[in-house]
This record gives sequence, C-alpha cells and structure tokens, in this order.
Amino acid sequence: MDTDGQPDAEPLHCLVTGASGYVGGRLVPELLEAGHRVRCLARSPGKLRDHPWARDVETVSGDVTDAASVAEAMRGIDVAYYLVHALGTGAGFEDTDRRAARVFAERAHAAGVRRIVYLGGLTPYGVPEDELSPHLRSRAEVGRIFLDGPVPATVLRAAVVIGSGSASFEMLRYLTERLPIMVTPSWVHTRIQPIGIRDVLRYLVGSARMPRDVDRAFDIGGPDVLTYREMMCRYAAVAGLRRRLIVPVPVLTPGLSSHWVGLVTPVPAAIARPLTESLRHEVVCREHDIAHYVPDPPGRPMPFDEALSVALRKVREAQVATRWSSAAVPGAPSDPLPTDPDWAGGSLYEDQRQSLVDAPRESLWKVIEGIGGDNGWYSFPLAWAVRGWLDRFVGGVGLRRGRRDAERLRVGDSLDFWRVEEIEPGRLLRLRAEMRLPGLAWLEMYAETDDTGRTRYRQRALFHPRGLLGHAYWWSVAPFHAVVFGGMARNITQAAAKGMSARRK
Repeated sequence: MDTDGQPDAEPLHCLVTGASGYVGGRLVPELLEAGHRVRCLARSPGKLRDHPWARDVETVSGDVTDAASVAEAMRGIDVAYYLVHALGTGAGFEDTDRRAARVFAERAHAAGVRRIVYLGGLTPYGVPEDELSPHLRSRAEVGRIFLDGPVPATVLRAAVVIGSGSASFEMLRYLTERLPIMVTPSWVHTRIQPIGIRDVLRYLVGSARMPRDVDRAFDIGGPDVLTYREMMCRYAAVAGLRRRLIVPVPVLTPGLSSHWVGLVTPVPAAIARPLTESLRHEVVCREHDIAHYVPDPPGRPMPFDEALSVALRKVREAQVATRWSSAAVPGAPSDPLPTDPDWAGGSLYEDQRQSLVDAPRESLWKVIEGIGGDNGWYSFPLAWAVRGWLDRFVGGVGLRRGRRDAERLRVGDSLDFWRVEEIEPGRLLRLRAEMRLPGLAWLEMYAETDDTGRTRYRQRALFHPRGLLGHAYWWSVAPFHAVVFGGMARNITQAAAKGMSARRK
C-alpha cells in the first residue's frame, strides 16, 4: 500500500507544466517509469514532439496565466506539477508569477486535484523577505500561495542543482575550466548546499504519493555544504584540471557579476543574474524531513563529487537529455514564421540561395542537421564570431550555447543563438533567431531532389523588421549576405560532397 492508502500499482494521472524546460523535460520520463499517466501543458506543444517520451504522454496547449486552458488541463488530474516561472519576462515578472500561481491553485481545487507539487528555491534563514533577490522572493511567494490554498501542496526548496545541462552546472563548469586564475566576486565565500538532479527528480516523483494531510515545504539538498570557491576547486579536481587560483574582490555587484558570468560562460546575463543574486546569502537546508515520506536509499542523497562525475560523463558522452537552454530565453522572440507567402504583417525580407549537390540527400541532410556548435556555420567564421560577441555585449545569448547533441536536433533545441522551430527529418531545418535584433529572423535549410533526380540544397534567410531601425538594419547588413549566406550555401554543399567522397574511399 502507498502512503495514501491506495495500492502501489495504481497509476496517478499527473499534469506537468514546464515540460519543455530543464527539470520538467526530465521529470516526465521518470513519472512514466513510475507507472503514472502524464499530461503536459505547454504554450507551444510542438516543442515536445521530438522528445523520446512524446508519444507516451498527452499534450495540451495552454498557458498557466489563462484560467480556461488551465481548467481544461486539470480535468481528471490527481497530481499537478508546477515547474514554470516568469523570470526575465520584464519588470512585472513577480506579478505574473503571483497571478499564475493563484490561477493554478484555484483551477486545481475546482478540478478536485489531490496535490500540487512545486519546485522552488531554498531561501536563507533569518533574512527578511524584502532583502531577498526578486528571483528568490518570487519563488518563495509562489510556494506560499500554494500552501495557503485549499489543495494540499508539496513545496520543494532547492539551492544549486547539479546535473548535465543545468544552468548552475554550466556556470560552475565554464568558470572553472576557462579561468585558471579567477578574480571573483565575494559571493564565492557563501556557503551553499547543492543537490544532484537525480535526487531532485526522485523527490518530485515521490511527492506524488504523499499522505493527504501533508501540506508543507521541504528543504532538499545533498550531503555536502560548500562555499562556491570550494565547489570550483572540487570541480577542477573531478575534471582533472590543474588547481585554480581564486582571488575574491568585494566590488563586483550582482549586475556586474552577471555580466562577468555572461562573458565567460554560455549562460547569458539575464539568466546569470538571478543565479548570482541567489548566492549573496547562505542557502543551507534546515531540515531533511522529506526523507520521512520519500526515503533515501543507500548512498543518497548523492554526494557533490559524484553528482559532478555523473554530469561530466553525460556531457562527454553526449547524453544530455535537457539543458538550461531548453526553455525559452527571457526576452527572446517566439513568433513562428508566417506561413502565408503574402503575409499581411508587414515587410518580410528574404535572401534565398540554392545549388546542386554531388551527393545523396542523406549526406546533405547529415551536414544540415550537424550545423552549429563545434561544427560551426560553414561560412566566414570571424563574421559569426563578431555577431556573437556583439550579441553578448548587449545581453544576448551569443554563440556559446552550442548544441545539446552533436548529431541530432529536435524541435525546441537551442543552437548557438538560434532555436530549432521546425524540423522535418531528411528535408527541412528551420531556425528562429534569438539574438538581439530590431525584428524577427529565421534561417531555413532544405535537402531536396530536383526534377532530374539530383540533390539540391536550398537556403532561405528571412527578416521581419521592427520599425525604421529594423529596415535600416537589414539594408546595412545586406552587402555582407554574399559572404555569409553565399559562403554558407557553397560550403554546406561542398561538405556534403566531401563526406560522400570520404565514405566511398
């Protein structure tokens, strides 16, 4: 029997919000493995279609701020997981988070949901809430809304989550690997209790079957309490790097710290800021009561060094299931490419190129799907690098996000400063720009067969300008299109032909 008085084998019907994000994308298969049925609520359901578990879940379209879509998603649900936040959507993100949490709690009660499970942030003991960073303050308020509501809630509070692809892990990894000598902010002396992503998922799954009378928050963390300096030193040891020299200085504000992190790591300043702000105060668990309801097996929670080793192995073996960049980047454009060729939304500039390829379509597609990251963009590298630097300078994502997988892409993947908007295997890859632009931009690459049976590569770059600045931007960069886009088309076709020639040899 489970803790709710029901047979262990009885599956629960779980609603997961944030399934396109880092934690949600990993929670779904864990719930399925535990025998539960899963429904995902997503603003863009297409982002989930290429996940390995997509055919095993029900996906519905909606937004947590829309009461009607939440109510529809809650029908027949036993446990509702809330794994979303509005961080980075603007100055009013706390109001958005507050409104969404209230809608979620009210609709869950109306639908007869048995439990809400929320993953929030670990807050420092004894620090007034008005002194917390906006990020932590909003997380704490959302948890309080759920606990004050009529539906029993489990609020899990974690500090730094260590796992392949997590923003915290990527920040730690790149700071340590790229800087053998570091001039660091004073928060490197702050004590933190990190937790491995596997334990976070274990607690999330286990929370589904908590007794009905449990309605509280739980601190969750690993067995190690470390300063950020110690975390960097231990990362260097686990990764086999030379010992790092770390010199803390007191003058780096959270804003300057976030830009410093943004320059050194793939994590942009918009995401780095809440991470660094959260490190101003000590975040250490005050209890481990979660173990009464979700017992820890031997060796768990996972020690910090072991969590690092597992994460590094996943990165090196290219087995990263989700990344921090799986979720939409704050402030990035999200409008899909207009499908109407005579789009009434205004100007739509286009640069189109095509060429025949001395290779089968399969060889061409392999090059197309492998673009970006370490493989580069098959044209003037300095031009792409400069564009990436400029984007980082104005707070964008730049080119450092790379790829989740070295060979395969799926809808929703980040790809340097692009995001995969559409992929038709063997035929089409459409990327939407997430760099800072005065408009919306897309890049399409096609592997086709012409009327004579020959392989043809077709490429389209599209730009929808925003205001006069957008038009000026397009015409200012148009002279470089022959170098950038023309070179890309030539080099992609040559790479496909060379790859075919190498395979023949």
